Amino acid sequence: MSTASVVLSVQQVKKSIRGKPIIKGISFDVREGEIFGFLGPNGSGKTTTIRMLVDLIRPTEGSIRICGYDVQKQPDEALQYVGCIVENPELYGYLTGWENLEHFARMLRGVDHARIREVVDIVGMDQRIHDKVRTYSLGMRQRLGIAQALLGRPKLLILDEPTNGLDPQGIKEMREFIRRLAEGGLSLFVSSHLLSEIQQMCDRVAIISHGEVIAVGDTDELVRQLGGLAVWRVAPADKAAELLAEAGIDVLEASAGEQAPGTVTVKMEQDRTPELTRRMVEAGIAVYGIEMKNPTLEDLFLSLTEGERIE
Repeated sequence: MSTASVVLSVQQVKKSIRGKPIIKGISFDVREGEIFGFLGPNGSGKTTTIRMLVDLIRPTEGSIRICGYDVQKQPDEALQYVGCIVENPELYGYLTGWENLEHFARMLRGVDHARIREVVDIVGMDQRIHDKVRTYSLGMRQRLGIAQALLGRPKLLILDEPTNGLDPQGIKEMREFIRRLAEGGLSLFVSSHLLSEIQQMCDRVAIISHGEVIAVGDTDELVRQLGGLAVWRVAPADKAAELLAEAGIDVLEASAGEQAPGTVTVKMEQDRTPELTRRMVEAGIAVYGIEMKNPTLEDLFLSLTEGERIE
């Protein structure tokens, strides 16, 4: 990719707070017109990273560039290309959607009523834009928040948990909406704990753990690298997990099972099934079934972070 096509460049960024390293040298790029997912367990440094991207806090080392401008040295030039929603958008419920956009437009240069109408059309809210915001559903509030973030014609849109609290239909609509924004040339940086949504929505993904990016790349390619997965339905599951580990099998997850069968999820090739089944039976482990399955982003996440909880 050429330098011109990189909208956000994060290079060897570190952040220490009161002498404690929080971010330990992360690097990744977000390209023009792509949806980039950002995943991390609790305490991984995900929120700290987002704050550094929009200059709310400054990195201890490294550089963050947006459209070629250094966020630390040229914050006004860099941040003119950014729209951002962190958690729920802050809106005035007693005003209409249109009045909210007018209010925020006054803070930006070159944003007139024509631009407000344009972003209203982009987010598909023309039917309800003159209603009070307090009457909006959560999904409509999210859309109005995105409209606000788009007012300044950003090239990069940062969304923190854009589907948080939405029902399944709202999640589907938000996913399709985000994809349409990317097809229009906008770059999107999406932080989310919904791994299945990230897999369906994002072109590339970065996984951060303990302040370090441990994987970054094309979502499907990263998942394929995980290899074959198998779910054993066995009893006792803990004993089966020990046997599989001793046989050199990478055990990803195990649920305890003494009387009732439990499950053990492992990384393995299908041709080892007969051998391992025989060994389990000889060890007195009841084998109720085995299911080979295609790996998911969740499986990759659990494998890379050793089962840490995601935010």
